[in-house]
Amino acid sequence: MDTSTDKQPFSPAIEWDYGTAYELFISLHVLIEPEYFGIRPAYAAGVRARIPQAERKLLEDLYSILGVPLKWIHSLPAPKDAISALWALKQVQPAERMMLLYGVNEPYESDGSPESESHKRFKESLRRIAESGSWSREDADFFQKMLSKKNKVVKREAVEYALDWWSRPAELGEAYLQAFQSYYQAFFEEEEKRVAPVLQSALEHARALSTVVNFEEFFTEITQGLQRGDEFNASRFIIAPAFWITPLVFFEKFDNETILLAFGARPADMSVIPGEVVPDALVRSLKALADPTRLKILRYLSSESLTPSEIARRLQLRPPTVTHHLKELRLASLVELSLLHEENRYTVRKQALDALFGSLQSFLENTSTNE
Repeated sequence: MDTSTDKQPFSPAIEWDYGTAYELFISLHVLIEPEYFGIRPAYAAGVRARIPQAERKLLEDLYSILGVPLKWIHSLPAPKDAISALWALKQVQPAERMMLLYGVNEPYESDGSPESESHKRFKESLRRIAESGSWSREDADFFQKMLSKKNKVVKREAVEYALDWWSRPAELGEAYLQAFQSYYQAFFEEEEKRVAPVLQSALEHARALSTVVNFEEFFTEITQGLQRGDEFNASRFIIAPAFWITPLVFFEKFDNETILLAFGARPADMSVIPGEVVPDALVRSLKALADPTRLKILRYLSSESLTPSEIARRLQLRPPTVTHHLKELRLASLVELSLLHEENRYTVRKQALDALFGSLQSFLENTSTNE
């Protein structure tokens, strides 16, 4: 009798998606929160400054709270480019635009977990505020608490500003569309031409990779160092490439069976800033290695996986300090992050270190680029 306890390999169905509409929304999110994604704040501020002041304020104060509407983007018909996304939004009545974009009117079944219950209340509250045209102090307390868990710190005035807008759905729908049209005209119209072939190439590479490795290896490779945890349990994955979030990922759980995962697809030898010769990944990795504390952390992680608490004890540092250093190493794709435990565990990505040395040598030896 076979007494093996080995689990069956996790093998979900994979559906592929592609469209620069994803990048329209994602790139703006990154430009509003550049430091989180390792982008130069001065460059991001310069791009935002091209947008007229009223539209810029709306996007900076509201869009970072609302986030990227992945499910709505996925629902768009081909070619899913920026123009077709903006056209689709324009066909919706202004008062219904935000409700549709963020699926507020869609039924949501909680699985009973605190996070799921909170998400259900989030949608129900948005629907009630839009219908009644008003919000309460209790609403503001709830949204600030929920959003601060996700985005670390959300100021009270930002929450109240967002709720004021949300209580005027028709006005918000018009202003939101105008703001995105301004962003498209000011920046993304040209940017779309640059990133489209990169996204297409990344999609082809991911599809090929999925045929030669198991899903766990595939998942870790395209996420540049994530090991799948419980939040990524689903029988169906919709996978789409994204340029601006590299090396991080965006994901949204549509239901208990389906997750959309947008993975960072920018090549290591390419900069996020148009025209920049020095690749972001190279600069980010070298900066990460230039810190003695991060070098010590990598030395520990080269021999075993450790939690932030374990690293903090070994280095006699406060846990928030270690968390900051681990974030920088994750942005540099130099560590692997396991989500399989109650506390995240990290280990070094040795293949990323090898690739870094190769990238540095290649950059130094490449004299074909005229500067």
